[in-house]
Amino acid sequence: MSEAAANPPTDKWRARHELLAVILLSVTTILTAWSAFESSKWGGAMSISFSEASSARIQAASLKGTAQQRTAVQVGLWVQWVDAVGNENPKVAKFFEQRFPEPLATAHEDWLATDPLKTDGAPSSPFAMPSYVVPETTEAAASDARADAKFATALENNQRGDNYTLLTVLFAAVLFFTAMSGRLERRSSRWTMLGFGLVLAVVGVGFLATFPKLI
Repeated sequence: MSEAAANPPTDKWRARHELLAVILLSVTTILTAWSAFESSKWGGAMSISFSEASSARIQAASLKGTAQQRTAVQVGLWVQWVDAVGNENPKVAKFFEQRFPEPLATAHEDWLATDPLKTDGAPSSPFAMPSYVVPETTEAAASDARADAKFATALENNQRGDNYTLLTVLFAAVLFFTAMSGRLERRSSRWTMLGFGLVLAVVGVGFLATFPKLI
């Protein structure tokens, strides 16, 4: 029996198809597992970022509360000083003025330097002076900014995780078409199905190459 008869063309095509299908299935299985792993990692990163954003937001709220309390106390002291000045009681006024805490003490001096009783357009009180800055207010603003940044990062990480999830589905489709190609009888149908799976695999690899990795 000749070699051509022992190995008919049909068997050669089937062998080549099976070899290519095995290679595609093997590579795609690894890529599917990697995509699922990356999706899980980005999901974890998203949860961490959301948690950090929440913590920063809580810290900002606490700092704002402290700033409001400090401002209320200082407003009360300054009102007492105004009352003493209005009642022409310089000793009491001096008593309160010497006990002004920062930043009221500095802002009060700056406010007096504007000669508010004689100067038109002068600030109405020390609390309107640029030098009156409660530290907790600045810290609260910074904490809010951190919370916004962490929240934006969490949304970005969520989208990256979704991208990898879709990529997992794409590679699963490659596995499906490749496996189904081996069950078809017609050679043209086999190669068409396998070719479609190969095209999807190339598209998936292209996306995978552009996606950020988290290890």
